Amino acid sequence: MLIDYHTHHVRCGHASGELEDYIKRGIEIGLTQLGLSDHMPLLHVDPQTYWPEMAMSKEELPRYVEECLHLKEKYKDQIDIRVGLEGDYIEGYEPEIAAIINDYPWDYVIGSVHFLGEWDISDFRQVAGWEGKDIYEVYAQYYEAVKKAVRTGLYDYIGHIDVIKRFGYTPDRDPWDLEKAALDTVKEFGLAIELNASGLRMPCKEMFPSRRMLEYCHKVGIPLTIGSDAHHPERLAQYLDEARDLLKLIGFNEIATFHARNRHLVTF
Repeated sequence: MLIDYHTHHVRCGHASGELEDYIKRGIEIGLTQLGLSDHMPLLHVDPQTYWPEMAMSKEELPRYVEECLHLKEKYKDQIDIRVGLEGDYIEGYEPEIAAIINDYPWDYVIGSVHFLGEWDISDFRQVAGWEGKDIYEVYAQYYEAVKKAVRTGLYDYIGHIDVIKRFGYTPDRDPWDLEKAALDTVKEFGLAIELNASGLRMPCKEMFPSRRMLEYCHKVGIPLTIGSDAHHPERLAQYLDEARDLLKLIGFNEIATFHARNRHLVTF
């Protein structure tokens, strides 16, 4: 069972490659399932400061879904396509997010926190936002947003749950209490998380989440799926061999897949 559930495409503005390019690449490298999961349109950024390369426009969302469904049918005999969305959690915009999620026939919705207010903590162009801040307090604010995302019930799993470490900003004290509390909330609400391998090509040089978070997931029974977070077709499934090896080393023998918002565990 070879899967990749986290991919981005030209519509989001900061990736390259058409949806069909990813599907052809997935067939070429032998994926069993490929999840298409582009970014939800932004709902909260002032139009005067909205950078078009942040996410797809609202006008493109129905076209994205239509194309996904068309390609799913076109390639059904060659690869199993799952239609997904990376649905940014934006505090205070829960009804608007719910409307987007409920209006389309998703197989899965990834709940990811990128924004603290209008600051995208995952954007290399906005690293200046860290200047003068207490790093531990930023981590605390971030993990509080993750817990709020989980509690909404809007999502099927949480994406790159410790992406706050992406640029290598580390607090002056161990953030395990924050990480554990977020994972405990995931467990309480019956969600899964992803092992997002893209961290290996980021300044943090570590997958999302860390090994100790993965070990805690195994201990308490939080299901895992995996994704490359590819933003170019050639990066599809990048580092996923390492991701699977790490999961097996920790003791996982099942991985989560999704269809029509239902989770299924399969051996890998």
